[in-house]
Amino acid sequence: MTPRMNIFQVAPEGTKAMIGVETAIEKSGLEHSLLQLVKIRASQINGCAFCIDMHVKDAVKSGESHQRIHLLDGWRDSPAFTDRERAALNWTEVVTRIGKSHAPDADYAMLQARFDETEIAWLTLSIGAINLWNRVQISLRAVHPFETPAAAAA
Repeated sequence: MTPRMNIFQVAPEGTKAMIGVETAIEKSGLEHSLLQLVKIRASQINGCAFCIDMHVKDAVKSGESHQRIHLLDGWRDSPAFTDRERAALNWTEVVTRIGKSHAPDADYAMLQARFDETEIAWLTLSIGAINLWNRVQISLRAVHPFETPAAAAA
């Protein structure tokens, strides 16, 4: 795959603004581990290899277990996730698939049972932001770093 452009070089003001949004989200008080799970899950749904790679690395560096990351696509059937994480992951799927879901009241109620209004606002902004990053990186063919198994072992 050949990248189409480096958006950070071509539109630095826009990417700087997006990074500002990310910085605000990180300061929102939502758990870093929760935000990483949300970013990975949305990126899985959207098929953004660049973002999956980046956020898996961030999550592992922050102490997230490989097992939970591997189970993320099956979070509904795994006891590895808390009720709060389940509500956030459900909302991530609903918002990421907004064209089909239209954000039903039942899903919002599930979220309200575990998050206050401010947390819901920041979580929704986070989901929106990662969906924008996914669309930018996929459409411009961003390529994640990759080491072949032989190179990694050396």
